[in-house]
Amino acid sequence: MRTGPGARVIGMGDDREDLDFWSFVDLAGRRLADEFGFPHRLATRLLLTLNRASAIVTYDLESTVHRPRGHSWAAFRLLFVTWLAGPLEPGRAAALAGMSRAAVSNLAKTLVADGMMVRTPGERDGRSVILSLTDEGRGAMLEIFAGQNERERQWASVLTETEQNILIMLLDKLIAGRDQFDARERS
Repeated sequence: MRTGPGARVIGMGDDREDLDFWSFVDLAGRRLADEFGFPHRLATRLLLTLNRASAIVTYDLESTVHRPRGHSWAAFRLLFVTWLAGPLEPGRAAALAGMSRAAVSNLAKTLVADGMMVRTPGERDGRSVILSLTDEGRGAMLEIFAGQNERERQWASVLTETEQNILIMLLDKLIAGRDQFDARERS
């Protein structure tokens, strides 16, 4: 089995303090298969790696682009979908941003207080609202996304254009495959 950059294989008696992520993944795969009899070692490795990659990129974007500008990754996601899709009901914004309706409601309160977003009555019924960006919010999103897009370019540059397209294709295939089992997701 291949290991990640700089990883070493840790034996059962080795010091756990020396584990890095990749050697932990090797250890986990070995123990899960050998001690507990779980047969899907490659699937575990794939999802551990996918989750780790997602967490690293998300944390990097949040800490280098969004926190210095006073926002969280979640706030950026809500601002982003509202900026590009236009005025939205909170439920639709939640689905597009991959968030819960409650998270959108809480974030919207903060973004309204910050002057980035407004809530206006919806046309559907007396309880519905529409979220949209203020002029200040639209201007801020141009500046924020300039930083985001440059950081995206830096991350993507470690892969060739062909590799980027292959990774997108594989991730699309993985996501589309959720229909084969009872996958749960925010919507």
